[in-house]
Amino acid sequence: MAYKRVTTPTELPTGENLTGAMVGIGLNFAARPAENPNIEDTLIAASREAMDGDDLRVLSILISWLDIHHPRINADRLYRAVFHESSDRVRAFWTAVSQWLNGDRRFLRFMKLHTGSRIDLLRAGSDFHIRRRGEDPRFSGTCLRIPAGVLRDRRGDVLSEAELARRHTTYRERVRSGPSYRADMWVMIARDPDLSASELARGTYGSFATAWQVKRDHGLLTG
Repeated sequence: MAYKRVTTPTELPTGENLTGAMVGIGLNFAARPAENPNIEDTLIAASREAMDGDDLRVLSILISWLDIHHPRINADRLYRAVFHESSDRVRAFWTAVSQWLNGDRRFLRFMKLHTGSRIDLLRAGSDFHIRRRGEDPRFSGTCLRIPAGVLRDRRGDVLSEAELARRHTTYRERVRSGPSYRADMWVMIARDPDLSASELARGTYGSFATAWQVKRDHGLLTG
């Protein structure tokens, strides 16, 4: 049977598992960190909790995390997953992030994820708050309307790049060789050299061709 590439997770973490995954990628909540959780899966799950679950604390820390760590995101992987996201609010969030981070050209295609009217972060009272204090300057002019002062700057609740690189092996490899499927595959095969190319591809949401090359190159170095 031919390999069929997986682009979206079959299940995202929720509840305590999500909290552990968020701590595992450097968001400081009072929970035990998961070991090396998938970065993009955790970001998508956190954005669901923030936007559909109206969890402003998660959203505040998530935005602070993105401000610091967005260069280490595999933008292609994240886009492929969010493209199939059913929630308009989650898609609008990632479009707004791409508009906010317009200096990172890897996120340009995210702007296509939401093309309708602007969405209010707050389900009620946005006009009142914006009249009083204006909009959050980070998202002013994006597709997401956020009143100023609603989201705190939580950079103190996010691990630095150096701290996260010490904790998270995939993040560390992305620092060393760039945020790519190949980087993630090297982490996986280092842990389990017996993985097949198909298993390597599925475990990282990558292509079979890239996984086959990593499997071959790993054999050259260790065989």
